[in-house]
Amino acid sequence: MASFQHEFDFLASLRRLIPSHPRLALGIGDDAALVRFPDPSGCLVTVDMLMEGVDFTIPPATPRQVGWKSLAVNLSDIAAMAGRPVACVASIALPRHGGFDLGRELMQGIGECADRFDVALAGGDTNTWDYPLVISITVLGEPTSRGAVQRSGARPGDWIMATGSFGGSIAGKHLDFTPRVAEALALHQSADLHAMIDVSDGLAADLWHILEESRVGAVIDERAIPISAAAAGATDNRTPLEHALSDGEDFELLFTVCPDDGRKLLERTPMTTPITRIGEITAGSDCYLQSANGELNLLPPLGWKHAFTP
Repeated sequence: MASFQHEFDFLASLRRLIPSHPRLALGIGDDAALVRFPDPSGCLVTVDMLMEGVDFTIPPATPRQVGWKSLAVNLSDIAAMAGRPVACVASIALPRHGGFDLGRELMQGIGECADRFDVALAGGDTNTWDYPLVISITVLGEPTSRGAVQRSGARPGDWIMATGSFGGSIAGKHLDFTPRVAEALALHQSADLHAMIDVSDGLAADLWHILEESRVGAVIDERAIPISAAAAGATDNRTPLEHALSDGEDFELLFTVCPDDGRKLLERTPMTTPITRIGEITAGSDCYLQSANGELNLLPPLGWKHAFTP
């Protein structure tokens, strides 16, 4: 590669790399993209920023894995609303040294994820600087005819259910997970989803988001929590259950339904991804973890938080 490549060389290379998409009336190359949006009645919008040293480290992560993750985390947010992703734009701050080749690999990962979920890559912005990689992607999506599922609809008596398993994502899942877009749509079609969220900060923390928005409480059965193999095999001083409750970046779906719908989902699961009943919504304002002997202990919102320092 030449020594004096700049952002316009990079953008030109991307225009050759990124295929056209039928949703784009106007794509990369103008001041704004023109997206053929399928439903004029509403648009879901989500954005997530990933930073090297916080959300990933290169190495061991490859730029392609980082690209996949940077779009997948946003698709997971669309899934949490039981929506369909439509288009995305990406803003990237590339390290000045080596950033050209890194950026091309990064965009390959983004492109693979976009192609997998039929998302139009509509454009974005690129800068260079003397610091690590930062990438922010915004995704536009559409709700289904049943509407967007929010965090605020959980009701006392609801079953609390989850897809997949939890804990230990740092062992690799956080880089190559599959966002539960198809699963969310299948659940939404099969049941009346009262509330839903994707588990990014931690199972306990994200459950608390539902409880706070819905103004309800919960009891979680510790024996029912599906623990991943990575969490079960962890060798630190924390138990597999602690990992499952607090590790974060599992990107599974946590949702509530009435008991009748819950039973139907367990009897005829509308997808190959397993689902589990892990607890029940209560009329209170506290969250309890029920042990194997029936003892109830307060469950705080364990999980990841971006912190500030003085």
